[in-house]
Amino acid sequence: MRFRTYIPVVVRTLLGALFIFSGANKVVPFMTLPPMPEAATSFLGALVATGYFMPLLGLTEVVAGALLVVGRFVPLALVLLAPIVVQIALFHVVLAPDLASVVMIVGAQIYLAWVYRDAFAGVLTSTRA
Repeated sequence: MRFRTYIPVVVRTLLGALFIFSGANKVVPFMTLPPMPEAATSFLGALVATGYFMPLLGLTEVVAGALLVVGRFVPLALVLLAPIVVQIALFHVVLAPDLASVVMIVGAQIYLAWVYRDAFAGVLTSTRA
């Protein structure tokens, strides 16, 4: 039964490391992208052409990933990563099919949101002013 206490730590650390690596690659490219369908290449090209979006996205991923790895402000990191994870899922479902990535990243995000669900109780409670 004790191994169950380590599962959230392992998932949190792996997801955080993935976002640190991915985010750092957006800020300072050190890894080339694999070949992708034309629509996916056009989409990413448009984001890069803005000049600000990829560094901003990369910095957000690095900061949120570091928070996950360190284990501090994990609910904040999950909130920062939620829209990014949705976009990653849509990108890999619609433009560059890769369901394994979608299942892994979305699954980890949902699992961690469930583990830290008490932190979100205040914003998910319906109250009248």
